Amino acid sequence: MTLPMKLVECVRNLFDTLLYFAVMAWKENFRNYIRRAGPVGEPRAAMVILGNGPSLGEDLPRLIARGEYLEKDFLAVNFFADDERFAVVRPAYYVLSDPMFFRRSAYRDRVMEFYKTLNERVTWPMNLYVQYYNPEHFDYRAVLPNPLIRIVRFHTQVYRGFPGVERWLFRRGLGSANFGTVVQVGEYVALLLGYRRIELYGVDHTLLEGLTVDDGNRLCRLDRHYYDDGSSTAVPQPIFQKVPPRPYTMAVYLAEVAELFRGHEVLRDFAISLGARIVNRTRGSMIDAYEREPLE
Repeated sequence: MTLPMKLVECVRNLFDTLLYFAVMAWKENFRNYIRRAGPVGEPRAAMVILGNGPSLGEDLPRLIARGEYLEKDFLAVNFFADDERFAVVRPAYYVLSDPMFFRRSAYRDRVMEFYKTLNERVTWPMNLYVQYYNPEHFDYRAVLPNPLIRIVRFHTQVYRGFPGVERWLFRRGLGSANFGTVVQVGEYVALLLGYRRIELYGVDHTLLEGLTVDDGNRLCRLDRHYYDDGSSTAVPQPIFQKVPPRPYTMAVYLAEVAELFRGHEVLRDFAISLGARIVNRTRGSMIDAYEREPLE
């Protein structure tokens, strides 16, 4: 890199750094809510994060049969509380980051039913991590009065600037792992809580699977989850941004996917700086940032 290019990059990073702190001061704050809340009880040797990918349909029964939920701490995401095995695994940590969980959307009825289920089924201490950014002032405590559920905020402003500043922010809970998937937030939470081994299941990330454009110029893809019955995923379906609900274009979608995979590289480097390991145990996962150790 030539000297002029280095100067341009330095100026850009400086601008991004100043912009980040200005936005944080205006929209959020500089408190480390994750560290303040701390872990639930005494942390075990490893954290298991359960994604929503189709592979979890095979791996979850194996995890339960092996009794790993008795030896490791579990973190669940999104609608896992609707699964009958939720009460078996008893995750001590839960993360919600999709805007549909705190903003008005076409999924509001399903979301409210989920909150009712979560509130009723939790009979053990749990930390629920939610976005600090809440423009519609959604009241989590109103829908989750269960005193065993502790609501913990996490920051969502992504920093783009000097790598050293990024790591400094991450260590203090001021960075954001909100690169596109709730699993990445879960990884960040686990690292801040001090876990040195983090295992990922159900993170297939087959985000380009069945990607097509129909005759109406709508971007479509196969969107599969472990809880699907298979009937709704036979053909690619149009995909939409949830908030606001507008169709994806190919350019916007691919840019988001690229950012998502970049985020895994950022989290890998952050884990290494802490002396921690993120182990991808999802067979066939498209993530290439972490060491792989598929479940036998």
